[in-house]
Amino acid sequence: MYNVIDYLKSSAEKYGNKIAIIEEDKSITYSDFNDRCKKVGTFLGSRSFFNEPIIIFMDKGIDTLTAFFGAVYAGCFYCLVNPELPKNRLLSIKEVLNSRLVITDDENLDAANEIFEGLDVYNIKALKETEVNEDILATARERHIDTDPLYINFTSGSTGVPKGVTISHRSVIEFIDIFTEQFGFKNEDIIANQAPFDFDVSVKDIYSTIKMGATLVIIPKRYFSSPAALLDYICDNKVTTLTWAVSALCLVTTFHGLDYKCPDTVEKILFSGEVMPVKHLKQWMEHLPDTTFVNIYGPTEITCNCTYHIIDRNRDYDGKIPIGKAFPNERVYLMDEEGHIINEPDKAGEICIAGTSVGLGYYNNDEQTEKAFTFNPNVKGYGERIYKTGDLGYFNEAGEIVFNGRKDFQVKYQGHRIELEEVDKAIMEVPEVVRSCTIFDEEKSKLYGFYIGSIDKKELNARLRETMPVYMMPTFLIQREEFPMTKNGKIDRKKLMEERKKK
Repeated sequence: MYNVIDYLKSSAEKYGNKIAIIEEDKSITYSDFNDRCKKVGTFLGSRSFFNEPIIIFMDKGIDTLTAFFGAVYAGCFYCLVNPELPKNRLLSIKEVLNSRLVITDDENLDAANEIFEGLDVYNIKALKETEVNEDILATARERHIDTDPLYINFTSGSTGVPKGVTISHRSVIEFIDIFTEQFGFKNEDIIANQAPFDFDVSVKDIYSTIKMGATLVIIPKRYFSSPAALLDYICDNKVTTLTWAVSALCLVTTFHGLDYKCPDTVEKILFSGEVMPVKHLKQWMEHLPDTTFVNIYGPTEITCNCTYHIIDRNRDYDGKIPIGKAFPNERVYLMDEEGHIINEPDKAGEICIAGTSVGLGYYNNDEQTEKAFTFNPNVKGYGERIYKTGDLGYFNEAGEIVFNGRKDFQVKYQGHRIELEEVDKAIMEVPEVVRSCTIFDEEKSKLYGFYIGSIDKKELNARLRETMPVYMMPTFLIQREEFPMTKNGKIDRKKLMEERKKK
């Protein structure tokens, strides 16, 4: 198999009348979904698009997925551009992609015409009316090879220019085949999508569903502001699988949502994106005693994930849940600053990844690609391509990798080199604290400890001084009712500091 379209074609043949996707009050069967995708593919193919980026400018939904797979049917690759992004970022992404065509919908048509002036902008509604031409689709398929790009996801660039991570069909096919087998995905699964479609967590939702002939339930974004409505929706749809960002799971437990309603049909929960606070994990595990929980790790620059750790209910994690071991056919190294491989326990190094999962690089950005996607200096005789994550990790005594923060989250404070994650961990160990986020203001050399919890700042300060070295103590402790979140479900550190500076 060398094209993800094979997943869709197979499921449409086997499960044609089964519901493939649910979007609130709308749903679509595999047969109808495949037909719509072929219509979009025919439209694009008839206009001589091949192996080009197709911009998808709309919110997530059935039509968005139709545009994704339609682009793939035409032999192209897609990039979901979120309409909620600031105009300057949208224009930067437009420049990087240098695409000829945009697919949008009624809601975003006017904005698309303004932002993407000079490009061909088409409404998905019209594309779905195209008559299928199997010859056009067959021609695109014949020209395709498995190292062709499948999608581009943008990350923030350190230079201010967004970086478009480019992932191939081969990478997705290999990862999804292993991922679904490793964690027992099945045809009967109902997978609840939390992540935006321009965030790689959603890749696991989309392609696990389509490969297995399962059902994808797209959760409306507004439900993540209302834990009760969110849990009602999950329970009403009898969801079996959550592959969610840590912050989304913590939202539920922060507001004691599981005491309101327990989603007892959920069989597996896989979490990633941030360090999972142990106290939140324990709440989920107590309410779902038969559910499998898995900590998965991986940067956007590879295909979804490179390591995993299945939670052992009989183990005391002491506040440190490992990211675990490498997935089959992926190699994960720890390297010191000189590029030497670290094998001994408790010695931190940069997490570097090799294997088919490694992305093709940053689209139209050779300079940044060469910095991050490099060759393993320890392999002689041939070039083993690796991605240097910028994340730190170490091996514990069991040989598992433990995430140890970002290289750029190491700060010099009061003459000491400290990890912001270590400060967070210490704050989270106070029982009355629900969540914490520590941020360093380099310009003022101030350390801010933001937290959610019932304990006041004075008492928290006293508690921390009992266990934390003085040089790690935050300059200020700031109590909050909630944290701002990025669209990817992570704590928005930049917005936290902006709000702080306004006061």
